[in-house]
Amino acid sequence: MAAAGRHFHIIAAIFLSAASYSAPLEGVPNKIDPRACDKSDESQKNAMALPVTLYEPIGAVFGGCRVWAGHIPPNSYLGLGLGEVARECEQGSLSTISGLCSLLGKNGATQDTCQRDQESPAASMLREYAAVLLDKGLVPLVSSGDSQLDAEIAFGIVLANTGSPDESIQHFSAFLKDHPDVIAAYHGRGSAYARKGLQYKINAELALADFTKAIELDRKLAESYERRAEILSPIGRGRDAIVDLDIAINLEPTARRFFRRGTLNFLREHYTSAQADFKKSLEKDSNQPNVLHFLGLAVFHRGALREAAKIFENVIKANPEYVEAIRNLGQVYRELGDYEKAMEQFNTALILDDKHVQGYQFRGSLYYHSGRPFDALRNFKKCLALEPHNEPCQYMTGLSNSAIGRFYHGIKAQTKVMLNEPIPGQKVSQEYQKVYYLREYSRYTHAHLEVPAREFSLDADLNGDFKDRWAKNLIFTVENYTEQPGLQPQISDVVTPDFSSYTPEVQRMVCRAYSLGQLMQFTVDGYLPNVRVHAAMGLAALEVMQTAQAFWKAPKTFKTPMGKKFHWRDIFDTAVKWRRLIDPEQPVLWLDLMPAKSVDAGFNNFMNMIRGQVTNIRYSGYLDTTFKLTKQMVMHYQDLPHPNLKAEISKTQNCEELLEVMKQKSGSSTQNGFMVGTHVPSLKDKKRNKNYDGLMLTLSGDTEGNILFSMDTATTKTRTSQYHSEMEWIWNRITDEVKKGGNGMGWTPPDGSGLAPGGSKQDVDTLVNTILYLVYYFYNLLPLSRGSSVVAYTVAMGMLMALGKEVTGKIPPGKMVDMEAMLTGSPESFANEVKDWMNLKRLSPQWTHLPKVSDTFPTFRSMIEVLNQDLQTACSKEGNPH
Repeated sequence: MAAAGRHFHIIAAIFLSAASYSAPLEGVPNKIDPRACDKSDESQKNAMALPVTLYEPIGAVFGGCRVWAGHIPPNSYLGLGLGEVARECEQGSLSTISGLCSLLGKNGATQDTCQRDQESPAASMLREYAAVLLDKGLVPLVSSGDSQLDAEIAFGIVLANTGSPDESIQHFSAFLKDHPDVIAAYHGRGSAYARKGLQYKINAELALADFTKAIELDRKLAESYERRAEILSPIGRGRDAIVDLDIAINLEPTARRFFRRGTLNFLREHYTSAQADFKKSLEKDSNQPNVLHFLGLAVFHRGALREAAKIFENVIKANPEYVEAIRNLGQVYRELGDYEKAMEQFNTALILDDKHVQGYQFRGSLYYHSGRPFDALRNFKKCLALEPHNEPCQYMTGLSNSAIGRFYHGIKAQTKVMLNEPIPGQKVSQEYQKVYYLREYSRYTHAHLEVPAREFSLDADLNGDFKDRWAKNLIFTVENYTEQPGLQPQISDVVTPDFSSYTPEVQRMVCRAYSLGQLMQFTVDGYLPNVRVHAAMGLAALEVMQTAQAFWKAPKTFKTPMGKKFHWRDIFDTAVKWRRLIDPEQPVLWLDLMPAKSVDAGFNNFMNMIRGQVTNIRYSGYLDTTFKLTKQMVMHYQDLPHPNLKAEISKTQNCEELLEVMKQKSGSSTQNGFMVGTHVPSLKDKKRNKNYDGLMLTLSGDTEGNILFSMDTATTKTRTSQYHSEMEWIWNRITDEVKKGGNGMGWTPPDGSGLAPGGSKQDVDTLVNTILYLVYYFYNLLPLSRGSSVVAYTVAMGMLMALGKEVTGKIPPGKMVDMEAMLTGSPESFANEVKDWMNLKRLSPQWTHLPKVSDTFPTFRSMIEVLNQDLQTACSKEGNPH
């Protein structure tokens, strides 16, 4: 990346309070509706969270809907389940005791078998089971020396774990009246209370009281602290649970206790600590595939995807049928952007378990986000066949249908999601939060299927508050909102034609556009190639080329379809309309066309590089550059409070060290961060050295050592006006330069030479730079709610083609064009950087006689029809160059 010409400034040494950075854990409610855990918690989607599986004891619903991330759950996570009493139970050595089914269905017993065994067992049989447990030494904490007392403890445990927790509680309570100092009895009764369900506050309180009493009787017994931690965690007291586990580990460090503490740290998103605990657990006992799996999850959540992949591969090597690890390995590859490897893992997982709902959900999501909505739809339908009320699959079914133009089926599925209204106090799911916007946009799109796309404006038609809240991903609460009309029966859904139904000329155009779109793909971890994006934006670039050529032929008389003067926003809108049809879930809206109150307040684009203990994989390649830039800007600040601060800053190697130095030398114990910002130099007012606000870099921390290192752009009304003025000036300059070139220098003559009479090579090189200057300011402004980056690159490619210059090079691996624009420091540096990889060539004659995109695909219907084509297959056939 070119560093020359970088401009920056210190916005302020603004120190941020950590109070708004972390949220406390919720306490336990008096009672939780059993439906409360039905909805998927997807709060960590943007943090690349792997979906995980919930394991809970019989009769219990966890207080906070936290989900486990393992194929094999912890050895114990609530009380003394028979699969949890001792490792022998879990390893299957109790197979001769057919009635003692564990919660995990060990020893070949199903839940139905367990239920039949537990319905009405004879007391004598229970006594026999208890005797077997004692004989095998599987009842913890029984060493009284009194065989009768030990037998009663074992009998109480068997009662609790064969579906009779109330009888177990009565048994232990009677026992404790005569023997109030027997710790094992408090453990047994506390576990029985937990079996009744911790969603009831009274059960949680009584269980805690029993384990606390056990601790008072012997403060050096590690088992009591460990058991109390198991109660504290699911009722929202994770910090207290970790304190108890700390004590237990100090008293007696075991692999199991490190693992349990690791899982608590994992659920609290303290992934570094969780990783350390899982490693210590494996040091104590290396033969723990479930712990190794959790280690992979912790590493994954920290953003170290390649390291996580190696760990999951080792898990699978040890157990080739570990389905959860296989799926999670597929998810890692998906996040890395490796479609083929991700699909291979998801397919393998479904071969091993073809009834797993999440397996179809994962694979369907991969299909959809790689631009294959038809394949995605088939997987989501299988998901719903197995689990009809699965909300993520319901939502994605509706989304996939709308994407391909099947609006009737799409809105039907979306309405089902809307009926899943959250109960009071329940967290709203991401699907429920987004579905209202999707349904309204689907209705709008359906109503405009036959209208020429150039004759209406989404930004002008949609309700302002609707757009504002959609762009901000807020719950829909627009007052006095008038819904979009329902589907009109006279407007049919989209029916995708065979590719062969297009004329050969149109087929060639589409395939060449598809190959053009592939040149826009980022080869960066975190970006999944999307064939629908390639098709849409390739056609958009071709339409930009054709539109720019037409405009440059007659710039004074060329008008928009609305009869207005054609200017820079109109050429970008050509790409915007295609970007909107890629994914109806994503609002691609002009921010300056939002309601006045929102424009006045401004919009912030947040790009977290490090949040807490998670490194954003998408920006990891720019982390070192951005950190060094932050140091450089701070050191250039003239009012640093300490004379030796520059030297100390220069020695820092990471965000934690830089933040600590700034806090120590700031002179205030309450300062938790700072903010600096870059300058974007003006070309229009270059002689006056005028600059605009560019990127803001924020570094802050909290009392637990969590870091927030982010990049932000504040799209304020003033800043937007400045950038618009700059782009208008550049647009007019391009138009003037084209006119200077002679009779239509902007259009490509039939011979494909790229230069019309009067256009010198120097003229064209100047125009190439000026076009790249235009998109440089667009990148830095980020004027769209979504898609600014690909829209900018599309316009650049299309305008360069109109000039007679064809982009033939791919974006280099590790490069993101928007990041290059925001960090290079000047439009000249950016242009030089981008031209190096664009590898501009004289425009090939193949582009000069193609049909007009806007005439071939004038409506949303025709645009969706072509985006629905399988161009990977169609364009690879002979005669359709790919």
